[in-house]
Amino acid sequence: FSLYANLAKSFEVAPDRSWIRFDIDPLARFSDGSQLTTADVFFSYQTLKEKGRPNHRQYYSRVASVKILSKHAIQFNFKPENVAEMPLIMGLMPIISKRHFDKIPFEKAGFDIPMGTGPYKLAAVDPGRSITYERDPNFWGQMKPQFLGRFNFDRISFEYFRDTDVAYQAFLAQNIDVYFEQVPAKWIDRQKNLTDSIGRQTIDLALPPPFLGIVFNTRKEIFAVPRVRKALTLAYDFEWVNQNLLHGLYKRTQSYFEAGNLKASGIPKNLERDMLMPYSKTLPSRLYDTTFNLPRSDGSGRIRGQLMQAKALLAEAGWTNKGQQLSNPSLGVNFTIEMLLVDRKHLKLVTGFKKNLKILGIDLRVRLLDSASFQNRITDFDFNMMIAEWGQSLSPGNEQAFYWSSHAAKTPGSRNYPGIQEPAIDHLVQVIAGAKDRETLEAAVRALDRSLLWGYYAIPLHNSNQQWIYHSKSVHFPIVPSFYGTTMDLWWNGTVDDTPLKRP
Repeated sequence: FSLYANLAKSFEVAPDRSWIRFDIDPLARFSDGSQLTTADVFFSYQTLKEKGRPNHRQYYSRVASVKILSKHAIQFNFKPENVAEMPLIMGLMPIISKRHFDKIPFEKAGFDIPMGTGPYKLAAVDPGRSITYERDPNFWGQMKPQFLGRFNFDRISFEYFRDTDVAYQAFLAQNIDVYFEQVPAKWIDRQKNLTDSIGRQTIDLALPPPFLGIVFNTRKEIFAVPRVRKALTLAYDFEWVNQNLLHGLYKRTQSYFEAGNLKASGIPKNLERDMLMPYSKTLPSRLYDTTFNLPRSDGSGRIRGQLMQAKALLAEAGWTNKGQQLSNPSLGVNFTIEMLLVDRKHLKLVTGFKKNLKILGIDLRVRLLDSASFQNRITDFDFNMMIAEWGQSLSPGNEQAFYWSSHAAKTPGSRNYPGIQEPAIDHLVQVIAGAKDRETLEAAVRALDRSLLWGYYAIPLHNSNQQWIYHSKSVHFPIVPSFYGTTMDLWWNGTVDDTPLKRP
């Protein structure tokens, strides 16, 4: 993948990618006007390696040493394994102000507003309600080619609502200018009553859609056996959900990497098969000679055949009916599941699922939490089931270890929510991180996709590669969106002819 240098005026990478040298732009400034130097870069490395988010700690752990060459030059040397992507990843690491955090310990900053180096300064925070940014008139990079035409609003406020219907009413009352619709039924129904004073945008995306799924926490005994997870997958009726709740606007997600040559299909062949064969004792045997398919219904809501298959799989795993309740004598428990949700719109997705599980003798209890409580629970992997989302790019890399590796399964705060600990997957994420050509990368991603699907670690839900937006007519969008869709840094206010590229 490619990156534009912002803080770096130039850089140099070793032929074998074992190190990268950054030459910091002498013009680079924090929002208080203080110069950004390699002292800030080194301080950021030291601080985030120990106290940063899990992904920061993981990536910085791959650094063997750091050498400050001058006030504006710094070199990162990497540990020898899987270095191909590391120079680019170092370029993505956030830089924080040493001067600022010399006064306030990093871990005790709270709501004290830190300094950044970008076009906006944080102006105000009302916890749980809003956050407001103001454009920095002295932004050091405003004449850089990559910034021209972008960041056109003097003031941007994000308002937070517990209820999306209340947020939409705030939009109609002109209290907010842009509203992203997330519910397909409402996107269709609301079109009927909109006036010409409201703008609408449907924007196609060209990236793999995020994988949205109902996650099993395999750390829990009830989900430790793959056939149990497969049985519950059979109980989810996507076709009924799509026809009756999603207005047919979605497709069933069939892959963790829904894009071209990254998506597993058919049976593994050639290089992909070679990667998987050493793990034939731990991976399902059917992975090697059978195409993976999710169950498919006629949408009527009657899935008796699927539920009969599910019941047989549960019986094989030691679950038997005790009255109306499924129980497992060897585990000494009834089959009761708590599912955590943080988004109210997901409630309706699981109503039919809950009914089907009840037929099997499984009691599903859905618990809707506020975002802070939800985050605390999943950070500690304190859940049975949850709905989670993983975003993917066209060039998967080191982040896959953070998603699926055995190390991540044991790291609080990682995104290995299912608790996957599979030798084949550990190997494949390393191959992906170290791939030196596209053929190897694509084969390893397909092999990983196949391993995840056959492991039944999550029930794939749905995707739609579009953004649905309502907006004030004074807010304008570029005619051609990026692969990522439209983002606020590209919008402008006024008329269509007020192109932001005219702005000095």
